[in-house]
Amino acid sequence: MTDSELVSKKKDARQEYFNLRLQQQTGALERPSRLNEIRKDVAKLETVLSERRLNLTVKSRVAKKSTTDTKKK
Repeated sequence: MTDSELVSKKKDARQEYFNLRLQQQTGALERPSRLNEIRKDVAKLETVLSERRLNLTVKSRVAKKSTTDTKKK
């Protein structure tokens, strides 16, 4: 995804989180677990945007693990 798509998705997620919080306060929230899901999604999006802004590259743990396993053999 491009940076603009990520920013747009983050904005939408924050708006949904706000709406869910309002529903929670009025007692109309059907799935309280959705609040945590949205909050974590926003955090993930902010992390990716921050990494891109700082030009960081993150290697996956799966790739590290598979390379260390082959070295042991």
